[in-house]
Amino acid sequence: MAAPVAPAAAEISALFVSDLHLDPSQPQVTAQFLELLAGRARRAPALYVLGDLFEAWLGDDDPCPDYQPVIAAFRALADAGVALYFMHGNRDFLLGERFAAATGGTLLADPTIATCDGRRMLLTHGDALCTDDLGYQKLRGIVRDPDWQARFLALKLAARRTLVSEARAASREHTANPYSMLMDVNQDAVAAAFRGADVDLMIHGHTHRPAVHSFKLDGRVRTRAVLGDWHRRGSCIELSSTGPELLTLERA
Repeated sequence: MAAPVAPAAAEISALFVSDLHLDPSQPQVTAQFLELLAGRARRAPALYVLGDLFEAWLGDDDPCPDYQPVIAAFRALADAGVALYFMHGNRDFLLGERFAAATGGTLLADPTIATCDGRRMLLTHGDALCTDDLGYQKLRGIVRDPDWQARFLALKLAARRTLVSEARAASREHTANPYSMLMDVNQDAVAAAFRGADVDLMIHGHTHRPAVHSFKLDGRVRTRAVLGDWHRRGSCIELSSTGPELLTLERA
């Protein structure tokens, strides 16, 4: 009697990451991500980075040498035929066309409706869904304004570095407060996003609460897949014909 044949694994149509917060002070995170770019990412036709790739990005004119290996690894991945897409997060909203050209990637608007294997999905960093955090939403509106960004980028790098350092300190204090649930998504905002995009799948990061949520909305099953951060371990989502699979990548 012939041995049963195991079903073939579903072919991956896209890989997603978010919230790496790459920073020179955390070289182990960068090392793990470079391993992913040289390995697992090459099995997917496309890689989507849904914001907060860097802990801070001062502008494309910053010659920070610590980020050059990452940019070179992206370029090698693009040259190998993997399509690269980058979305702004709340930490790296100043990523620009020079960065995209250096990596061989494409900048995406937030939100974006993408199609993989004929399946439409909504991609977003996720911070716009956290509508209960009114203070953050006000700040988000300011720093995403093109005029504000132009004024900031006109400053000398040293001045930008000081301002970003002060902003990071304020952010750490904000996220440590006892009302941290305000930084999770608002369910009404999630429902509105699904309805507005007319999709059944949403993928986002930002909240650092990795999970795959499925629920009914307007008689349809909707799935919200949330990426984790990379502070203690890696996190990614592989999308195939069977749906999104959330993976935890342990660090050696």
